Amino acid sequence: MLQLHTFRWKNSLVQGLLSISLLGMNASVYAQAKTDFSEIESIHTLSDSDNTAALKKLQEYKEKLGKDADYVLRAEVLKTLIGILYDAGKIKEADAANAELLQLAKSRNDNDMISLGLIGEAFQLMDQGKFAMALVKLNDIQQSLRDTKNAEVIMRLNIAFGMVQMAIGNFDKSLSYFLEALKQTDQIPRRQVQAKLYRMESIARLYLHMHNAEKALETTNDALAMQPKTESPKIISSLQMTRGLALIDLGRHDEAFEAYKIVLQIANEAGMPALAATALGNISDYYLNVRKFAEAERAARFSLEKALSVQDPFSIAIAKANIGFALAGQKKFSQGIEYINEAKKFFMETGSKSDVESLLSEIGNMFEAADMHKEALAIVREQQKLSDELFRSDRARAVATLQEQFNAEQRKKQIELLARENQLKDAEIENRQLQQVILMLAGVLMVMVGAVIFFLYQRVRRTNEKLREANEQLEFHAVRDPLTGLYNRRSFVDMMKGRIVLPEGERREDALENPDCLILMDIDHFKNINDNHGHAAGDAVLVEVARRLRSTVRDSDMVLRWGGEEFLIYSPRTNPAQLKNLVDRILRSIGEESMEVDGMLVPVTLTAGFISLPFSGLPEAVCNWEKALQIADMALYLGKVNGRNRAYGVSKLLIAYEEALPVLDHDLSAAIKAGMVELAEVHGPVRQADNPQPASQGTQDADLTSIIK
Repeated sequence: MLQLHTFRWKNSLVQGLLSISLLGMNASVYAQAKTDFSEIESIHTLSDSDNTAALKKLQEYKEKLGKDADYVLRAEVLKTLIGILYDAGKIKEADAANAELLQLAKSRNDNDMISLGLIGEAFQLMDQGKFAMALVKLNDIQQSLRDTKNAEVIMRLNIAFGMVQMAIGNFDKSLSYFLEALKQTDQIPRRQVQAKLYRMESIARLYLHMHNAEKALETTNDALAMQPKTESPKIISSLQMTRGLALIDLGRHDEAFEAYKIVLQIANEAGMPALAATALGNISDYYLNVRKFAEAERAARFSLEKALSVQDPFSIAIAKANIGFALAGQKKFSQGIEYINEAKKFFMETGSKSDVESLLSEIGNMFEAADMHKEALAIVREQQKLSDELFRSDRARAVATLQEQFNAEQRKKQIELLARENQLKDAEIENRQLQQVILMLAGVLMVMVGAVIFFLYQRVRRTNEKLREANEQLEFHAVRDPLTGLYNRRSFVDMMKGRIVLPEGERREDALENPDCLILMDIDHFKNINDNHGHAAGDAVLVEVARRLRSTVRDSDMVLRWGGEEFLIYSPRTNPAQLKNLVDRILRSIGEESMEVDGMLVPVTLTAGFISLPFSGLPEAVCNWEKALQIADMALYLGKVNGRNRAYGVSKLLIAYEEALPVLDHDLSAAIKAGMVELAEVHGPVRQADNPQPASQGTQDADLTSIIK
């Protein structure tokens, strides 16, 4: 069973970033304020073991310090306060402290300190899921820091770049940024060991995102081996949390459970309720993994109690989801669904669509495990719709970011061109004056001016050419899938909007004899390919599937990537007698030969649903392309339920459409059982062995049978 397995790295990350060095401080200033900085350092050290006591002391110290105190002292207090507030679960207060730090730095025109505050705002954008906006902000910060030598600022900027690149899936770039940040820890003046341990933790969590749990575990173990060099239970708890997640991915659940218990103990002793809530949530996940649902419910309720104490809405929603799944595991479905729906409502209201999609996946698995196939189908459709929305919104944000960067470059070029034109006008005035002195010199200058004008004309022409090419690329990516090069969903929808639909009674005979065909396909067990071989291998499989589909169909057919691992073929004017042969060729083109990925032969098969348009001679005003595609989608799901590696097509209605369509709109299985429709079945090729084989070895087919339920 899958769990909603979530942890928040932001607290430990911010704590590792803040209060490492004293920026902009010369030796004389440090000597004058030595006692005050010693007090701040002692509070910071106290926070490593007792966060609650440290927060109280630092807030009292800040009040006593006042707003007229030394600038560097106030800045250091705010930097330290931000990290301690995050660990106390006081996120809004921490963001307010960051805003106060940024305002203070701007009042002194301290560019390095301003950059630190802006980096903090970039992390706030990341926490809201606005990764494109965070990347734009970080690029602007980098441009303003070209000449800085401050090791802390450089380190923090590299960490921020590493985190946003990890979030958008550029793992190689993320690793290079994290390694550079680790290198910078040797240059900062204080708390070098603590900073180094936090950087190692970031690298370990990157390995987890890369599905390299072995490397993540190795990195956390190396960091924990440095424990004698620092007495910081807070850092140890963060490392143990990451270590537990790596152990879970390796299937070593009992060891992970012990790591989570260490984190929980430290969180309770150090006064970090937000961390305690996260630890209890992961403990609940552990019990869900080992199917101890009563214990999972108990841990999740403790997690909810902690999350409510710090008013962390995200942790509250996670705890409620875990309670719901634990209750469902105890056959208390009605109670469990109430908790799960509360979590779902929170994620929907906050716009956390990716979290909603993950939650829907968990709910679907729960229904499927309980043999509640009708409910599972409804959840699958809702998840598919949300996945499509995410695909479109992510694409829109990426295009908007690209366009904004392109517009900025164009504005810069226009300013440069205007400056050159002003210079040209000044030169022309000087030329007129010089003409009065000597005509020969004026002639020479005019030739030079002509050369400059020609040069500027060439520059403008090249700039316009680049603009045209960029617009063509934007237009291409608007209708094409960037990974496979296939047409995307938007291009198909736009095409179908322009489809000519004749009224009933004016249907062309050739449209009935040679209707269009829709074939909706889904790669079987694609998640297993990603989990076992990595997302790069999954992308390679998607590209190869796209290539085989294009080579199988006619040039007039349209092959689309419908979303995720789903593909769609639109085949106009297809002979109905040849439709099953076309579907058979498609299944065989994918399933007969395994796909070579990183030296391994990976067996890949498709499940499909197909239908003709017009459907069963009905006018499209009654059954349009969207309704036909919905029926094909239900046929695809029927194929998955009956063993995958096959295709089902709804050939025609066996009764009047007024009676059949209300049932067919919602439940294909019921329509089949009632004898309302004729179903065509096409089996895929005999599947090869489930386990991938080295490319140098062969694979053997396994016999499968299918039964329509």
